[in-house]
Amino acid sequence: MEASAETVPPARAETKNDRNRRRLLAGSLGLGVLRFGAPLVVGMVLHTAFNLVDLFMISRLEEGSEAIAAIGVSDMLAAVATIMANGVSMASVALISRHLGASNLRGVRRVAWQSLLLVAAMSVAFGAVGLFGADWLIRDVMSVKGVAADLGAGYLQITVGGCYSIFFLLQVTSILRALGHAKTAASLLIGGNALNIFLNVLFIYGPGDAPEILSFGPPIAEALGIPRLGVLGAAWATLMARTVPVLVGMVLILRRRSGPRFHPVYLRPFRKELRQLWQLGWPSSAQLVVRVVATLVYIALLNVAYTTESDQSALTAFSVCLRLETMVIFIGIGWGGAASSFVGTNLGAQNPARAKAAGWYAAGFNALMMVVLAALYLRHAVPVVAFFDADPVVVEIATEYIGTVVFTYVAFGVMIVLSQAMTGAGATLQSLLVDAAVLGFLVVPAAYVIVQVAELPRHWLWVVIAFGNVAGMLAYGVYYQRGSFLSKDL
Repeated sequence: MEASAETVPPARAETKNDRNRRRLLAGSLGLGVLRFGAPLVVGMVLHTAFNLVDLFMISRLEEGSEAIAAIGVSDMLAAVATIMANGVSMASVALISRHLGASNLRGVRRVAWQSLLLVAAMSVAFGAVGLFGADWLIRDVMSVKGVAADLGAGYLQITVGGCYSIFFLLQVTSILRALGHAKTAASLLIGGNALNIFLNVLFIYGPGDAPEILSFGPPIAEALGIPRLGVLGAAWATLMARTVPVLVGMVLILRRRSGPRFHPVYLRPFRKELRQLWQLGWPSSAQLVVRVVATLVYIALLNVAYTTESDQSALTAFSVCLRLETMVIFIGIGWGGAASSFVGTNLGAQNPARAKAAGWYAAGFNALMMVVLAALYLRHAVPVVAFFDADPVVVEIATEYIGTVVFTYVAFGVMIVLSQAMTGAGATLQSLLVDAAVLGFLVVPAAYVIVQVAELPRHWLWVVIAFGNVAGMLAYGVYYQRGSFLSKDL
């Protein structure tokens, strides 16, 4: 019997992915960015808070001051590897969200799985560098001296040698965020960091002495036979705590209906998707590498001009400030992640005006948070720094830095958000060029001249860093407002 003309096929039930896509494309934009970005920001704030607790634990070791210096340098070196993987993650967000906006589920799945294959290959390459080149990087490249060099080399070997954990964590959470599951991505980050704190207590202190607030750890460590590993324990704890949310995240991705469901065909390379990931990812990675290399240059200049074999107070103070400043960076990444998803999805749906406005909303929300954070840091600089290292010289140098740079945190945060918004449009090369122009041709040369040529006091290096934040915001603000990046084809 033929179906009557009035017969209508049953409508497909709206999935969670469908609802998330609708929220990205319609409704109040300001409220939408706030609703999408808030969970990411909360996750990033807690991530930074856990990192600061991690620093507190390390600072209470016998060699606490040297350990802080070692961790500061090692984390910045490890960030170079992490950033290379993060470039793939940001490219994935741009491509997946664009396909999502165009209702191209096949494209979503192909990009998601090809990005995971690419990250796996990168894990092997960078892991080898960490295992065999950590000592050379710490001592010869960064000019770290004494006990700090010994501690830093071992820590770097574990964190970069096991870089697969952070590589896949970034990729899994990026896929979830691109699909609109911001809360799930944030939950994985929060859970991983909470686990990291617990494992840190066990592996850093083992069955030995621990701060009173962490006295629950030694009995557990003794029962489990975990030795006191100190700084190396922090590295092992981080490695394991990142691996767990990766496994949980992969299960969640596989179970998402209308998401990147697995099929054996996706395990073979697809040239088109890999080329797109590479073309978008390498400028994004290079852009962030430029920023990290600039910081590494500051550290190297600091080590050469303002530290000695017996006095590394300046490096310790700068390391504490860098950890505190991660709050600025990660809050910006949270709002930038929201902007990136909104930009990519709305461009996929042919709505460039909404895409561009989303970036400004996210930058505005971030600026408000930076005003509050800057005020808190400025008011409580001395007790905050002394919490990690009470050495009067370290406190003096760190508060000198905070008092100079804190006024540019709004500029720094806005720069991060607009940069990631452009990444959501696939304009990664443009972002790279902006950063290279500001840092490579202006700020880093100025820092070198200040320290090595003019041999000015340490304070002037902080002035150059603050100037770089303002210059970066102005450059990004002008370029973003022009809007030419919105026409980028993927």
